[in-house]
Amino acid sequence: MTLEILTPEKKIYSGDVYGVQLPGISGLFEVLDKHAPLVSALGKGNLKILIDKSSVENYSIQSGFVEVLQNKVTVLVEGASAV
Repeated sequence: MTLEILTPEKKIYSGDVYGVQLPGISGLFEVLDKHAPLVSALGKGNLKILIDKSSVENYSIQSGFVEVLQNKVTVLVEGASAV
């Protein structure tokens, strides 16, 4: 699946990934390949990109939203920085 992480200033990440773990406002949740369509609010916390089954990248994000549609995950956040 394709993941894009966007802030108002720039694109933080774009690429094919195995999955992504997100800080929802009610707790952590994970989106994997071929996930059902979804729109959710995000809280402040750690976003974990599962590049493949053994490689991960972590970002600290501010609040925002995520949209999952047709095997593409778009994360829109106020701010993000690599951890």
